[in-house]
Amino acid sequence: MSHSAGAAKPALAQLAWGQVRHVRHRPAAHAFAYPTAFLLLPMRALATQANPALARNRAALLSFRDADHGDGGPDALAWVEALLAQHGIADVDGEIWLQTFPRVAGFVFKPVSFWYCLAADGRLRAVVAEVNNTFGERHCYVLDDPSLAWGATVEASKVFHVSPFCEVKGRYRFRFARTADRVVARVELDDNEGPLLITSVSGHTEPLTKARVRATLLRMPLLTLAIVARIQWQALQLWLKRVPWFRKPPYPATASQAQAPQPLPEAKAR
Repeated sequence: MSHSAGAAKPALAQLAWGQVRHVRHRPAAHAFAYPTAFLLLPMRALATQANPALARNRAALLSFRDADHGDGGPDALAWVEALLAQHGIADVDGEIWLQTFPRVAGFVFKPVSFWYCLAADGRLRAVVAEVNNTFGERHCYVLDDPSLAWGATVEASKVFHVSPFCEVKGRYRFRFARTADRVVARVELDDNEGPLLITSVSGHTEPLTKARVRATLLRMPLLTLAIVARIQWQALQLWLKRVPWFRKPPYPATASQAQAPQPLPEAKAR
């Protein structure tokens, strides 16, 4: 796959069909893959010209709400721009693309969303990985390592509780790839014993149109409900395989535990 995407891609909202994949190596091997659909939104372009196929901040069978991101405010783009400024990232002069799951029939759960922040020349300048857990908490990893680029690997320490079958320790390895019609986000987790998990979200992208929205609803009418149902089903599978269960770390946090999202917590990878 080529990793030269970004600058040449028109700033048009995209809808992708693809797969979520997950592999666990230890202490019991476990893997699954599911079909999925997600949005890829050029947030700065949408701030100046709305897409008629995108139901934004209003009720619809498939919609996007700004309040599902960041601090829950009415303008998710303003939130992420403020977050970048807080981290001294002042040269995101290009588009900011948001890869995220939509609401379907008003219901949403977003295990992870990725904000791809581009420089004026289309380079991948920073990525914000916005993670939600099933306890209603949110955490952001701000990735701005000098080596960050499409296809490159950047790391961040795990500080946020996501799954009861994983301790809050170890390091993530993030890798992102994008071409004119495909996007891939891959995250690996290593602990002290080596590689533990590999997960990815990938999809073939096409311009977001009303026809493609209808096709997605016909093809995956329970998209967001299925995300939660599959999380619970996979948790049962791990429990039956006797994978150890770890309690959610209490607050206040230590350096190896999740931080309370009040306000939204961040961890910066360098």
